[in-house]
Amino acid sequence: MLGPMARSLVVKATAGADAPERCAQAFTVAATAVAAGVDVSLWLTGESTWFALPGRAQEFELPHSAPLAELLHVILTSGRVTACTQCAARRQIGPDDVLPGVRIAGAAVFVEESLAEGAQALVY
Repeated sequence: MLGPMARSLVVKATAGADAPERCAQAFTVAATAVAAGVDVSLWLTGESTWFALPGRAQEFELPHSAPLAELLHVILTSGRVTACTQCAARRQIGPDDVLPGVRIAGAAVFVEESLAEGAQALVY
């Protein structure tokens, strides 16, 4: 695998169970980058916001894809996971509801991370 890099990767997942392949791609890319030593920030927006809640990633199934719960665990272990403020509010998800290590933050933080020197942002 790759060694530690000076660049960071910001991945925004905009889909959940409503578009499982797109959702799994976002989590797979983020987890792969974490495993390669990249500084990763995964943003959960839209329907993917539900995966900030305990047990929700375990319910996700997609043939020939790594289990979403395992990918999320990898990202939480060495990266950052953020649920979108507005997306969480629309789903009545608060800071006390999310998995340990998941924060809730808004567009200003996403823009700051995405525009940081050496950052690459991907949206799925």
